[in-house]
Amino acid sequence: QVQLVESGGGLVQAGGSLRLSCAASENIFSLDTMYWYRQAPGNQRELVALITRSGITNYADSVKGRFTMSRDAGKNTVYLQMDSLKPEDTAVYYCNGRQRVGFGNTDYWGQGTQVTVSS
Repeated sequence: QVQLVESGGGLVQAGGSLRLSCAASENIFSLDTMYWYRQAPGNQRELVALITRSGITNYADSVKGRFTMSRDAGKNTVYLQMDSLKPEDTAVYYCNGRQRVGFGNTDYWGQGTQVTVSS
């Protein structure tokens, strides 16, 4: 059972930056892919960014060029650097780790961290 704990959310003005962290309870390479999702009030949870075990990253079009996902294996932590923030980035941000098990997947979720961007 992998535990994920997010931190780094807060209130920031439009155009500002925040860095979110997601600390895992074990080696992050035990997970095939790690993701950042977000959910705004009244909206479905949406994928923001991912990083594979091999280090390949991918981003939602809405954040491409502004957000950067990275990792520090020594700290078992992944990060989401968010620059040029917009009010529409306001949401609860969740870290997810996916582990392939046989022909299926096991998903681990953090508790979420609130990001609020004021205009």
